[in-house]
Amino acid sequence: MNRHFFLILPLLAILLFPACEDNNNDQPEPIILSEYVEVYDENLISDDYIFVVENNSTNSYLINKEGFKVWEWNFDTNSGNDLEILNNGNIVGLFKATEPIIDFGGFGGTAKIIDKNGNVLWEYSVSDNDFVAHHDVEMLPNGNILLMVWERITNDIAVINGADFNNDIFTEKIIEVNPSNNEVVWEWRSWDHIIQDKFEGLANYGDLNSNPGKIDINYSLDNPPGGNFFDGGDIMHANGIDYDPLTDVIFLSVNYYDEIWVIDHSTTTEEAQSNSGGNYDKGGDLIYRFGNPTTYNSLGSKLFDKNHFPNLLEDDVEGEGNVLVYVNGNSTGQSVVYELELPVQLNLNSNANNEPTIHWSYTNDNLFATKLSGAVRLSNGNTLITESDYGLWEVTPEGNIAWKYEKGEAGNIWRAYHYIYGGEVSQSLGLDED
Repeated sequence: MNRHFFLILPLLAILLFPACEDNNNDQPEPIILSEYVEVYDENLISDDYIFVVENNSTNSYLINKEGFKVWEWNFDTNSGNDLEILNNGNIVGLFKATEPIIDFGGFGGTAKIIDKNGNVLWEYSVSDNDFVAHHDVEMLPNGNILLMVWERITNDIAVINGADFNNDIFTEKIIEVNPSNNEVVWEWRSWDHIIQDKFEGLANYGDLNSNPGKIDINYSLDNPPGGNFFDGGDIMHANGIDYDPLTDVIFLSVNYYDEIWVIDHSTTTEEAQSNSGGNYDKGGDLIYRFGNPTTYNSLGSKLFDKNHFPNLLEDDVEGEGNVLVYVNGNSTGQSVVYELELPVQLNLNSNANNEPTIHWSYTNDNLFATKLSGAVRLSNGNTLITESDYGLWEVTPEGNIAWKYEKGEAGNIWRAYHYIYGGEVSQSLGLDED
């Protein structure tokens, strides 16, 4: 046999076998999913990491869509509900005070900024006999931090101001803290804007419908939310806050009033105590409210039935300018996520339907949580829903389920946030994929 034949054979092998190997590499690697991922549609899901915030927990973590942890933070105290990741990988959030005097569900007491390795960079305490920070935090574009605070109103003061209660009550207050010096640079008190229509001879008496920017101090007494809040005095129970930098307004979710309050942040603290001043010239009176017009005897249908997380859509996401709200549906056993289109001009009129337009909504026979929960809009237009005692849902605008994650043995989830692959948070934590 010609010896050149034997020289050609190895050459053919070199040429052929790599070609076969390349063909094999063209096949996608199988996707390995965590046992907690119940639905995974790779054609519909968004490319986001999900930050899971467990309620009252000593840890929180980022997961990928395959359901595996890619980063975890551990804390020396339990979280007081809200935690968010900043672009530099640090966390800002609320943590439980030790031996708090005011300890309603959702109490916190200490705001902290924690780096990606768990070191406390800043902390600020609001927890004593008369005040406690609770539920939610919001970092403003200027680096200041908004905190929600329960404020004790003693029974004698409450009664002479028209509150029909026989114990101390706790109303809502918002403070803005400068972390560089711990100075409170702005505050708003719901107590400065109350009204009542029960006792003509007492302070703050007036017609609710004629004063839509005022807060009926007796609303939850006449429309009890359930539970033992009367004994403790938690009569409003705000549970979420958001801020619109374009209009300089604050959105406050008030659970026991089944509505969202909109507050003018452009005021001074002095103007916030009054009903004039600020961009809307209403001082600290509510410039807008929605979800439950029965709170001021107005027209329109009651939409909310216990509500969490007023999430303003911004940064060019689908539906920018609208607000997502998780409605728990405690009386119906059915939760709903609403995307609401607010009026161009935020205003309240007497004897009018002031309610926003429903732009989009989602519900499911299996979607129900009596507390906590929320929704965020993802980078591809899908919506990520937190069902606190189950886990997470990702649904398309058409209502198709793209992804479901069951929390397993973890505690109830307060909220979940998303951070895109290759974004600032991902880069800060060194999570960028090749």
